[in-house]
Amino acid sequence: MFGTRKETTVDPALEQVGTIIGPGAVLDGPLTTKDSTRIDGTVKGNVTISGALIVGQEGKIIGTVSAMNAYIAGEVTGAISAPQGKVEISDTGKVIGDVSCKGIIIDENAVFQGKCDMTGIEKSSAEIAKERAVADKSSEEQSQETTEGTKSEDNKSEDNKSEGNKEDDTKSEENKEENKE
Repeated sequence: MFGTRKETTVDPALEQVGTIIGPGAVLDGPLTTKDSTRIDGTVKGNVTISGALIVGQEGKIIGTVSAMNAYIAGEVTGAISAPQGKVEISDTGKVIGDVSCKGIIIDENAVFQGKCDMTGIEKSSAEIAKERAVADKSSEEQSQETTEGTKSEDNKSEDNKSEGNKEDDTKSEENKEENKE
């Protein structure tokens, strides 16, 4: 109740699991499903999931994995492919193999030994940084123009006030001269 257990948040799509390989179950051969799948047992073979894959803390996969998204809290020995989604390796997770995905999250104390290829990147990070800098600069210039426009409006009103004061001074001098006569 009051423990320090870390609560993990899982996407709502991952919560709707259609296939479960329970603890203690051993599956020899490939596993293919069309819905989200949770593995708490052992699968010795390639795993192809059309939805999301959750490998529980007791789960183990020996083979390549292909899924929309993959959440690994157990162990995977083999390549993981999620070209349109993300791969998350929790603090109890262990992945020995290459990962190909659009996004990756690796928690502290997780084990990842392999290479990661990010997919869906059409531009280099340098190009993206340049675009951001240009966008920031143009928005900064627009902000300065707005500020300068406000300042020039203020200057105009001050000029008008000073012109009004000059007119008042001229009128009062004329009045003084008239009073002298």
